[in-house]
Amino acid sequence: MSSESLFSKISPQSTGQEELVKVLADKKYEVVGLFGPTGSGKSLFSVIYGLDSVITGRYRRFIVTRPIIDVVTGRELTSADLGELYYKIVQSYIEDLVSGFVEWSRVQELVSKGQVVIADTHYLKGRTFDDSVILLDDAQSLPVESAIEVITRLGKNSRLIIAGDPVFQRSIGSRDSASMLRELLLGEENARIVDLGLKDIVRPGARRGIKLLLESKMRSRQLDETEKLVLSSLRVHAPDADVVTVVNLVDLKKTYSITSEHTPDALVVAKEGYQGRVVGRGGERVQSIERDTEMKIRVVELTLDFKPFIRAVHPVSWVYKHVVDVDFAGPNIAVKIESNAYGPFVGQKGVHVRFLEHFFRRILDTGVRCYEVEVEEGRSAKRSRAERK
Repeated sequence: MSSESLFSKISPQSTGQEELVKVLADKKYEVVGLFGPTGSGKSLFSVIYGLDSVITGRYRRFIVTRPIIDVVTGRELTSADLGELYYKIVQSYIEDLVSGFVEWSRVQELVSKGQVVIADTHYLKGRTFDDSVILLDDAQSLPVESAIEVITRLGKNSRLIIAGDPVFQRSIGSRDSASMLRELLLGEENARIVDLGLKDIVRPGARRGIKLLLESKMRSRQLDETEKLVLSSLRVHAPDADVVTVVNLVDLKKTYSITSEHTPDALVVAKEGYQGRVVGRGGERVQSIERDTEMKIRVVELTLDFKPFIRAVHPVSWVYKHVVDVDFAGPNIAVKIESNAYGPFVGQKGVHVRFLEHFFRRILDTGVRCYEVEVEEGRSAKRSRAERK
């Protein structure tokens, strides 16, 4: 079986996955870090690459190591806890991934020959993996010391692939290993990071699951007294609206000296499909809430598109039109902004970005990074002049 006949069976479906394939194909990277949400292809591409590598003889062994977490207690279970069941669970995970790409009997044959090896991260001391591809999956669920222990096992002519989710599969306020490993690898020689985002999710059901997870995080926020006041008024004037959360911006505006009339005093996040019920047909509901609370209110729907959030709260009203893309990159929300609007977006001494970051940390516990993107000068300049008039 040739490399092309197996690895080419999974065609990249997004820009991020295209980059992932290129990085895996480039052997100069001894360590590859794949970070992004579930369903973005991290595990699938890594496992197919590892199997393909031993089938074609590029490497002698494919080592798979991943934590097994009890979803009820959150406790990590080891091979000492589970015995042979530990290895069966990991094999089932591999079988689910490769179904439709390679016959499971072929994988079992590789396991029996010792070419595919399942390793428990707790029992790696003293081992060295030469001529091997090692996959450390679900890195966010491991203590960072265990992940580093895997790195120290890397031997001659070997590659390590680290895959993890630094945003969606960690609890709010936690410092997960995926984020820490990503930061460590950014400065390492012969290492390469690939950040995958929401636009790279291709697995059926994963997008819905991520949206529900985001909704769950927002609903679990502890509201302050101002937010409770707005929510109480919402229940009176929009009783049929499903509100995910309310975000108080008054204190943030004071902290960052935001005086723009565009930025509201509070942002209401409605469940998808319920924005109209909060606002009312002619805006009468939100106007009643504003009279009750003596606050300026704005409403957004919770989807996987975060541009409306930036449009709703950024102090410069027109700047959202120059936002090229908003997606997750590692543990942060990455905003790509056209070069001609970069200054207004960032603000003097970065005050607008710091305001946005504080806002997103408040609702999602994630940072914000801003990236300048060059655009066609004539088209962009013409649009900017029109907006400023």
